[in-house]
Amino acid sequence: MPSLFASYLRVYEPLTAFDRDRQVFWRRYVREGRAIAPTDGPGRQRTAVIEALGAGWTRLPDLPDEAYVLEADDTLLVCPWNLRVRVAEAALSARDGVPSVLADAFVPPILAGQAKAIVEDWRNGAKVLERGVPRVHEQIATWGVPLRWFVFVDAEERELIIRQGRRALRYRTEISKARRRAHRGVSVLRKSVGDAPITEAVEEGARWLEEFHPRSVVELDYGGLVDLLPDDALEADDSPKLVAAGLAGLSRGDADAATEAYEKLVARWRAVQLLERCN
Repeated sequence: MPSLFASYLRVYEPLTAFDRDRQVFWRRYVREGRAIAPTDGPGRQRTAVIEALGAGWTRLPDLPDEAYVLEADDTLLVCPWNLRVRVAEAALSARDGVPSVLADAFVPPILAGQAKAIVEDWRNGAKVLERGVPRVHEQIATWGVPLRWFVFVDAEERELIIRQGRRALRYRTEISKARRRAHRGVSVLRKSVGDAPITEAVEEGARWLEEFHPRSVVELDYGGLVDLLPDDALEADDSPKLVAAGLAGLSRGDADAATEAYEKLVARWRAVQLLERCN
């Protein structure tokens, strides 16, 4: 499976965040060696969804219970894929703002109805009662990293791997730190730019982080984007530092410093996003 040019924001929760049945399931899952590495997961997710949906796109079947697993300080943490809910949300999003003729061609009404029911049940708590997993643990962005994600991490938390056969760049942090950064970012943005789209985006991320167990771990993974960037670009990447510099400039009223950091960041990631048109 070729690389998916996407980045990922994940939350790994300790087993105590799940109900008893889910704890038993995930312990057995790990013990049997079924956990999937983040480098292999995106391709496996894509294959599972395509095979389950079938060519007709007339049903939204059950999808496998899979997860990424992380061990930190002798604690087992799990990031479930939540594929069924994510596919349902994606099906509904694909119809937004599209003429009905095109929407029905891509996502038939029968599939859209099933997707709506799944999402509504999940939001109303039926998913919690059924499986004890009330949250979507992974967000995905294609052809770049949303700038708001860099608010949640620090440059010192970077993990860079560059060697033959394996390249990866990710940031991992305690969720308590990510929450503090998110709320501080929202406060600075609200005071300096008001109800701008970036303020609302960071605030939405802050609310999402509040849904998880306080001992969770947050991971920002560049995923397949590392295949678009040379080694020197990965080594020099300081995107979280630029975001922090921009917020610091805003907080002290230094618009020039904030603008300089923002323009550097946008230029860097626009170059990656433009590669989509070359694909």
